[in-house]
Parts: sequence; C-alpha cells; structure tokens
Amino acid sequence: MRKLFFAFMGIIMCAHAYADVDSGLVGAAESYLNSITGLSGDFVQVANGKQEKGVFSMLRPGRVRLDYDNMPVQLIADGRDLYFFDKSLDQITTVPLTSTPAGILIRENIDLRNADINVVETADLDDKFSLKLNLRGQEGLGNMTVVFNKNPVLLDSWAVIDATGARTDVAFYDLKTKTNFASDYFQIQRHRTVSTSGGDDFYD
Repeated sequence: MRKLFFAFMGIIMCAHAYADVDSGLVGAAESYLNSITGLSGDFVQVANGKQEKGVFSMLRPGRVRLDYDNMPVQLIADGRDLYFFDKSLDQITTVPLTSTPAGILIRENIDLRNADINVVETADLDDKFSLKLNLRGQEGLGNMTVVFNKNPVLLDSWAVIDATGARTDVAFYDLKTKTNFASDYFQIQRHRTVSTSGGDDFYD
C-alpha cells in the first residue's frame, strides 16, 4: 500500500497528443485554483489494476486528505508534510510537501509561471483541458497533469506516474466548496489505549 503514497508524489495524463503550452489554458487553471479555499467530494482511484473509492478534501494553503472506503490507509497533508498512514500497521511514512508536485495545487498563492513550477505541456480536450507540470529540478520524482472541466472551470481528475513508472488515476465527483473542517481534520488521529497484552495499542 505504500505504493499509493509514492504514486501521489507525481502526476501524468495517459496517451493524448499534447500541444505546446497554451498560456490561456495556464491562466484559466491558475485563476481557478487561486479561487478555491476548500473542497470536499468523492474520488475513484485506479492503480495497479485495482479500483478504490473514498472521500477527498482539501483546504488551502497546504492541506489535503484522502480517506479510502475499503483500505485502512489515509493520505494527509497538514500544510508542511505529506503523510501516508497505514492504520493496520500503525505506520506513517512522511515526505516534505514541498518536495511533491501535488503540493503545487495547495499553495497559498498558485503561480503556474513561477520559476520552480514547470508547465511542460497543455492539451485542449473539447469540454476539458489539462496541464502537465512538475517541480523544476525534480523531474525525476514524476510529473503532474491535472484535468479541468471548461465551462465552468472545475477540477475533474488527475493521473499519477512516480519515479518508478507506476501510474495512478484519480477522478473526482460531486466536489463542493467546503471550508468548515474541524481544526484537527488534516492531522493524523492516533489514540492510545492500554493493551490487554501488556503493550500499547492504537485505535481510531
């Protein structure tokens, strides 16, 4: 399941022929992303031939949470780091949020023409458009392509390829504006209790 964590670190679209970078599409995506404070909705993820569903939430700046319906795992960004929490093993893997292309989407100010953000391709897909991007100098970690609906501009999906070539597709559904998350919603919840076996157990 750790592959989900590392796959989240880079994103790419499947086999479409991309054109040169269209500054109009970049501007439309940038304006939309900067207009978002918080979102919540459902997602469907396809990776390694398996489909998983769950709930997606984000709150700018810096916070993301993915809860899976049928797996005891969470992906959580708390504004500083990105965590993969395997509840079944009580195991947490952490990387700095700034080291992941996904962190671009939840910055306080999203500037897709910034020197550290490299938009390498855009595609006009009839009623959708997409941007393929990465963090300059970290291309080896993967890249990120985000797909938007056009009218109105809305987040539609993304696809992920990590440094190993593993791919993860994520599509979003019923996304709605939401900002009233609990103060600890974007933090890993671990509660200690006394174990009958003599050690300490954790539960949610």
